[in-house]
Amino acid sequence: MQQSGRVVFSHMDDVIFGKPAAEAVVDTVRRLGASRLFLMVSGTLNRQTDEIEKLKKALGNQCVGVFDNMPAHSPRSAIIAAAEQARAAKTDLIVTFGGGSITDGAKAVQMCLANDIRTTEAMVSIRAKTLSAPLTVRQISVPTTLSGGEFSGIAGVTDETTRIKEMYRHADSIPRTVILDPAVTVHTPEWLWISTGIRAVDHCVESICSNETHAFATASSLQGLSLLTSGLRRVKDNPADMQARLDCQIGSWLSMGALAGGVPMGASHGIGYVLGAVFDVPHGHTSCIMLPYVMRWNKPANADRQALVSAAMGHPGEDAGDVLDAFIGGLGMPRSLSAVNIGPEHFPRIAAQAMGTAWIPRNPRRIDGPAQIEEILRLAA
Repeated sequence: MQQSGRVVFSHMDDVIFGKPAAEAVVDTVRRLGASRLFLMVSGTLNRQTDEIEKLKKALGNQCVGVFDNMPAHSPRSAIIAAAEQARAAKTDLIVTFGGGSITDGAKAVQMCLANDIRTTEAMVSIRAKTLSAPLTVRQISVPTTLSGGEFSGIAGVTDETTRIKEMYRHADSIPRTVILDPAVTVHTPEWLWISTGIRAVDHCVESICSNETHAFATASSLQGLSLLTSGLRRVKDNPADMQARLDCQIGSWLSMGALAGGVPMGASHGIGYVLGAVFDVPHGHTSCIMLPYVMRWNKPANADRQALVSAAMGHPGEDAGDVLDAFIGGLGMPRSLSAVNIGPEHFPRIAAQAMGTAWIPRNPRRIDGPAQIEEILRLAA
């Protein structure tokens, strides 16, 4: 059957890699003609390193505010707090410097500024809608982890009252510029660097194995997977290897190509959303735990696609679930739900809530109800 599809080229201007972050930010700000920069940054980087101070010094009086209190999973209350501060500062450009929760938080802040959203309750009016009105403020991003959210116009935001991770979308919420500087990632804790790298691996693997994939997505994902698996091992062995870190960053970038090509993720992502929002399991760890077991459960439906994964990871002919399990375990990451204190008594809630995510209906092996998700969870117990 002839394939058909649509690859959407984003509203991102450029990706700058291998150049010092502060220098690249200043050059980008000058190109964009911005003059009132609001920084949304990692609190740890701000308080324990000089990276943010270097950026502030480079920007001078163009820096009009700093927000460094974005918790994991981008809760609504923090979005509103950051938006109020940015609004008061009359910012014309947001600069993010940190991990995926900060990047996603800034996307949601842009939507709040454009739609005059001032309370957590009011955020419901922009939730899960593909908004088309132009955003009044854009962002540029310096990521320090590998989850890849800076290459997407989708923000994951947690509703603290329901503990549900929600999607917010706008084509312009994607950063105008992404700056990949491996030098600033040396401050990222090893567990966070590696686990978010596995999150990017998850993007690649679920794309390759999707029933809805196509040549563009597969090519991007296979190269991304190869760069990530090689680069993560090398950084584990030598944290000072800047080329290995840059390979990981470019692999993360490539891991997002399939999403631009309309290829959906599967059950690893669907279950992972619930583990993060309800149980505060870090994004990367959800992929470390769930991906190999989802692969094993899915294998009757897509063994041929899974063979591509094994080959890209340097183990042709071997079972992809086993290859991923050994790779993730060899990097010292958690390999079971019990390792993050989630027991079988929680499985019914996880399964029921996962059924409401966007990805479960698109899993390559059909999932008809919560009972099948519980099968996967028991494998991961």
